[in-house]
Amino acid sequence: MFLPIGDAPNPPGRPLVNNALIAINVAVYLLVALPLGATAADPNDPALAEYVRLVQERAGQARNAREIASMVSAYDLVVYRFGFRPAEPSVLGLLTSMFLHGGFFHLAGNMLFLWIYGDNVEHRLGRLRYLLAYLGTGVAATVAHALFALESNTPMVGASGAISGVLGFYFLFFPRNTVRVFMVLFPFFVNVIVVPARIVLGFYIVVSNIIPFLLSNPGGGGVAYGAHLGGFAAGLAIAAIVDRWERDATPREYRSARTAVRETSAAEKIADLVRRGDLAQAAQAYFGAPAPEADRAQPRDVLVIGRWLSENDHAQAALSTYRRVLRAHPSGALAADAHLGAGLVQLKNLGRPTSAYQHFLDVIDLAPGSEAADIAREGLAFIDSESKR
Repeated sequence: MFLPIGDAPNPPGRPLVNNALIAINVAVYLLVALPLGATAADPNDPALAEYVRLVQERAGQARNAREIASMVSAYDLVVYRFGFRPAEPSVLGLLTSMFLHGGFFHLAGNMLFLWIYGDNVEHRLGRLRYLLAYLGTGVAATVAHALFALESNTPMVGASGAISGVLGFYFLFFPRNTVRVFMVLFPFFVNVIVVPARIVLGFYIVVSNIIPFLLSNPGGGGVAYGAHLGGFAAGLAIAAIVDRWERDATPREYRSARTAVRETSAAEKIADLVRRGDLAQAAQAYFGAPAPEADRAQPRDVLVIGRWLSENDHAQAALSTYRRVLRAHPSGALAADAHLGAGLVQLKNLGRPTSAYQHFLDVIDLAPGSEAADIAREGLAFIDSESKR
């Protein structure tokens, strides 16, 4: 058995949207699934006859309709109505199917994964964007499942497609996080081990989904592997778009400068302003220049601008400068300094210790014996102490 039970580091504060999603799923199970699961279906409900026909078709043999009807619960009909059926798709089913589950273990497994991974993603995206991302990747997951089972009338339910979308975000945003895993290889090994997050998520995608998907009948019921893969791919793609947009977009306070600098020598002007110590104007020139011209600026000058921005309450703009340097210089001493600057901005200015954690580890990998690495180690120690506290 290979069961994730927690991750590190964790963000500060309470993940209100993530907790609310968990609460809604649990409430639906306790207030709808449990009581209706123990209640026989209304024999006068017109959906009962449809459901019985579906069961007979799936059984592949003649079965007594009366016997089947006697085993159908009221919750079975709720799932039939509000789960998503590819053969009869509905917009309502796209949403309601995400909050219905087939049993306790189905619910428990999904909520465990959402509890472990969702808080970091919510903190990184913000509450509204996280909610939209959750619902959007859940819809994408359901559509992906439907594409491989267009003729299926079997209802698909569960939050696992949306949660797989959250895992896609996590995979891109937090590559250096670790996951505590309860591993049982009875009777030889029973222990909790710490594993890099990307290895755990890679195992989930490849071993738990890609291989079974290739060996299964996508429209035959059971686990919706296509939904898991579709949700993960959607989360990964949207995370990449968000990441690129945040890096390349002109910071709000510098948008008015976008047309102020049109010289072909913008890089030289930026260098001259940095040399003169006029960093406020250097930042205006950097963000006002067309992207190709701004990219020609000396990376050391851009790092100086980034430090000035972080010290003068322009945190998002500072982070953008560091990330643009990293885009052009992903390795070496320049990258180490840019990672350090990005980590300090995330930690001190933006209150994102889990994002800072990724950058600090990269600093140590790139320049292990440098002063930058010593500062990064101090940052990691602070994050660790705050997490324990």
